[in-house]
Order: sequence, then structure tokens, then C-alpha cells
Amino acid sequence: MTYDFDTPTERRNTNSLKWDVAEGELPMWVADMDFQTAPEIREAIMKRAEHGIFGYSVIPDAWYEAYIQWWKMRHGYTMERDWLIFCTGVVPAISSIVRKLTTPAEKVLIQTPVYNIFFNSILNNGRQVLESPLRYDGKEYRIDFADLEEKLSDPQTALMILCNPHNPTGKIWDRQTLEKIGALCSRHHVTVVSDEIHCDLTDPGESYVPFASVSETCRQISITCMAPTKAFNLAGLQTAAVSVPDEVLRHKVWRALNTDEAAEPNAFAVEAAVAAFTRGADWLDALRDYLYENKKLAEAYIEKEIPDVRAVASQATYLLWLDCSGLIGCGREAAGFLRRETGLYLSEGSQYGGNGADFLRMNIACPRAVLKDGLERLKNGLAAYSVWAAEQC
Repeated sequence: MTYDFDTPTERRNTNSLKWDVAEGELPMWVADMDFQTAPEIREAIMKRAEHGIFGYSVIPDAWYEAYIQWWKMRHGYTMERDWLIFCTGVVPAISSIVRKLTTPAEKVLIQTPVYNIFFNSILNNGRQVLESPLRYDGKEYRIDFADLEEKLSDPQTALMILCNPHNPTGKIWDRQTLEKIGALCSRHHVTVVSDEIHCDLTDPGESYVPFASVSETCRQISITCMAPTKAFNLAGLQTAAVSVPDEVLRHKVWRALNTDEAAEPNAFAVEAAVAAFTRGADWLDALRDYLYENKKLAEAYIEKEIPDVRAVASQATYLLWLDCSGLIGCGREAAGFLRRETGLYLSEGSQYGGNGADFLRMNIACPRAVLKDGLERLKNGLAAYSVWAAEQC
């Protein structure tokens, strides 16, 4: 089947977080695609809607089997049924886990720059954020293992949130890197929560490695958060899962999610997930091809037309991490200027911690014509910003 990713879908006036912006603005910030989900998923949702009764739902065997088979076939990792727990979202799960597995004022380690909502899940629960900044050599990011071990050895460090693949850099962590993380965390008695929500959005020919699959050590200390929501654009349906191989750790997570009432599905959550994982593979592969072409187009355009900015090379996600350190000024200021002067709405990088102040994040999961519009606005806006910033000096 041929899938159409080029035709725009009007999203204004639909109570969209992303598109509830002023007329003329172009939002390319939050990780929410501008494509309709797979036809097979829409069909499953409509069939469920036609029933007309939307009472309380349970988790059927088909839901467990869909997750197990998808991870086995797509990622070479076999989970057991008992490991899986339904949850309403990856972020609610992380917040519940932080509350359950740590005590107030204990430290939760994150590798920055990283998904900004991790900060909320930690700070809003009265815990301390402990940053282990990734090392950036001007081209790519790597883990500073000396710093990581020092931070993990702190007796107050109880939990680590791993982003795999990494948001916003789009980095896929290889097996050796994950194994080393697991060994260090085990040595210092730190549990790992691995956010793997972007795992299905790898570039064609690239594949991610599930943290829990790397070693017995990683398996025993891991809680994996997963969902079809990013890959199939289903965030508003609130459907996700956690996989916890260790029985004692799993019981704690189960208690956490149920205490917080985050373990019950809405009327469409199960059907959508099952349809995605059992019938959505062809659509996803077509999407990955389209996103990869968008990425190549954007990278080439930026290299040619915006020489003071560089797109950091990535292997996953539909997010460009734009190095703006060659510009006068800062990323936060540039982001505000771009939105004010051109309508282009990007994420400013300082909210991701680490060296993010020199970066902007751009969501390129949109029809190609929209992407070209965004790139033109980026070029013209940054040119104007450079002139403006120089005048302020």
C-alpha cells in the first residue's frame, strides 16, 4: 500500500497543543507529528467507536501478545507476559516510579541535554536532579563515564533515567555503551528507568538496542518504558507500557502505577496499541523512509544556506538538534526572535540542560512542503537575528 505523507492535514481549531498558536505561526517544537496515524489504526478506533458504549476496560491477552511479538520481531528481544504492565503514558510512569523508588531529596541522575520533562518528574516530586552532562566534540555526543561513575557513586543517587534512543540528540546508544551503564549502575545500587519511546523511529537501516536485552545485570536493574504513541502519532490516546523483568522491582512499579491510578486504559487505548503493533509495520517503514528524506533535505539545506548553524548527526527520532553556537547571542534569545519575527516556533535548547543553551530543537515530522517553509523561515529569521544581536553588542 502507498501511504500519503505529503498532503497536509489542518490541525488548527482541534484543541491541539502543538497547533493552538497564532495565525501565521508555524509550530515545529513539541514531538508530535503532523501526519494522520496509520489507516489500520484509524479503522480499529472507528470500529470500537461504532460500538457506542465506552465503559471500563480491561487488558486482554491480545495486548500482551502484541507488545511481545513486536519487540521480538522488530528488536530481537523477547519479553515475558508477566513483565508487562499497562500505563497511561511514559511520563506518568516515570513520575510514579520516581515517587515509589526514591525518597524526598534523593537524587535522580539524567544525562543532559535530555528530554526536558524528566526535570519535571524529578523536581515536582521533591527529588534532586543530578546531571551527568554528555560530552560534545562539535560533531556528536558521548558519555563521560568518569563523571557518570562519580555521580552514580553518590550515596544519595537512587535512580537513573536513561533516554534510549536519546532525545534531543537522536543518538542510538550501542550495546557496549549500555552494558557499561548497566554495570556501573549495578555496582552502585542504582535502578535504571529506560525511556525507549522513540525506539521505533530509527533511520532506515539503523536499529536500537533495548537496555534490558544487553546483559543479565541490565535486565535485573531495569524498568523499560515503551509505547506506540511516538511512532504512530497516538499521544492523545494515552496508551503505554512498562516492562520489568525483576519480580520484586515489578511489584513496586505495579504498586506505584495503581496507587497513582495510571494503570487503567481508556476505551481506545488497547485497540489502538494492538492495531499498531500487529498491522502497522508497513506504514511505519514508509514513515521512516519519509522522515529520513526530510532529515537529509533539512541537513543539506542548513549546511548550504545557514552556514553558522549545524544539524547534529543523528540515527533516530524526527527531531533535529541544531548547534547554534556559531551565532552571536544565545539559543533562547534566537528562539524568541524567530517566533516573533517569522512565526517559526522551535524549542529552545536550554530547557534540556547540559550545553543546550547553544541549541534549538526542530521537529521535522511534517509534509515536505511544510518543512521547506520552516527551513526558509529559519534561514531568514536567523539572518535577521544575527544583525539584531550584533547591534545589541
